[in-house]
Amino acid sequence: MDGSGILVKPVPQEIKTQDGSITIRWSDQHESRYDARDLRLACRCAGCVDEWTHQSLIKPDLIAHTLKPKSIEVMGNYALHFDWSDGHNTGIYTYDFLREVCACDECKSKRTFTV
Repeated sequence: MDGSGILVKPVPQEIKTQDGSITIRWSDQHESRYDARDLRLACRCAGCVDEWTHQSLIKPDLIAHTLKPKSIEVMGNYALHFDWSDGHNTGIYTYDFLREVCACDECKSKRTFTV
């Protein structure tokens, strides 16, 4: 919360990519590290998720283990857009979603579901 009692959601302050991973340091100083391929497999765009069943349409064996982001773009004040090395570039990953799937031990211990 800020000084007025309003909840302020964390936003990325620094984004780094290295060796197939993406690290985000958030405005609340939390650091999240993601495997690039895991984020690609989690894409929720219309091309990757069936609009009626909500089932993933991604074929994991077709996503290279060496996948990496070619570029990362900030979308407004709410999401990141990745241009992946496999040519996919239509997904938007909200900050809420990225924090929800953070793989650090602290975040995993707070989760009521598994990723």
